[in-house]
Order: sequence, then structure tokens, then C-alpha cells
Amino acid sequence: MARSIDYRSTSLHPADEVYATMVDPDYLQARLERLGGPGAALLEHSADVHGARYRLRHGLDAEHLPAIVQKVLTGDIVIERSESWTRRGEGHYDGEVTVRIPGTPAAASGWMRLADLNGADAGNSELVVHADVTVKVPLIGGKIEDTIAEQVTRLLASETAFTLDYLR
Repeated sequence: MARSIDYRSTSLHPADEVYATMVDPDYLQARLERLGGPGAALLEHSADVHGARYRLRHGLDAEHLPAIVQKVLTGDIVIERSESWTRRGEGHYDGEVTVRIPGTPAAASGWMRLADLNGADAGNSELVVHADVTVKVPLIGGKIEDTIAEQVTRLLASETAFTLDYLR
């Protein structure tokens, strides 16, 4: 059974500005240098007026993995993450994300939304991410899914903090 992740963050910047930053290759490279781990790289990138697509590689040292994960995923971990964004209108973007860890039974996929807020929060924006983590390992798969979901949530929070600093 998959473990769901729901993440939400707000920014004091409009969605168009946040989006332009989030899909900028220089920003992505800087974020990977800070948060991507060993072997991190921007593998592919394309963007036009309709949206953007990119593929990232993250690395995790095995020594930083929880013990339960080390039992199943031996050695350092390489994570491939693909994101695509589509502009739906001024201040509104929808995205899809897929994550795979080659050579392992772990994967994740989900959707994202970045949109301007209205009313008293006009001028601000909100990022919403939903993903399902799946680890196909009998008996302990659910515990590993919980651990991975927790780590992904921490990564999203770190990426949000990095983005907000980058926008200053």
C-alpha cells in the first residue's frame, strides 16, 4: 500500500515569479549543489511559454539512511526525479512529478500546483504537492514507505527554504 505525502507552502511572491525561479536551470543547479547530495546533476531541461520539463539526479550516502532502509537499499542511493510544469493561465501552474531509485523497489509519483492566492493574501502564492510513495517489499515495505515519505517531506521543506532565500 502506498504512503501519501501532502505538502503545502506559501510565498510572499506571485506564482509567476516563483515559477520562473523554480524552472530556471541556474536555480536548479544551485539548489542541487546545496541540497542534491553526491553526484547531483541537472540531467535534462527544456522550457517554453507553455511550461517546463526537467530531470534531476540526487544522491544519498548510505550512512545517512535509516537502518530499516539500509536493509533493503544497500550502498549509496541514486534518485532520479522528473518534473513537468504546464502554465494554465496567469498565476497558475500544474505539474507532475515522478521519482525512481534505479535498481530498487521504490518509486513515487504525484502532482503539483502553484497558484496565486486571492483576497487578503493577493500577491502571494501557494505551492501544493501530493505524491504517493511505493516500496514493493513484503512485510517491511510500509515502514520503508513511511521513512521515505518523511525524508521527502523534509527535502520539500529544505527546497522551499532555499527557493525563498533565492527569491530575495
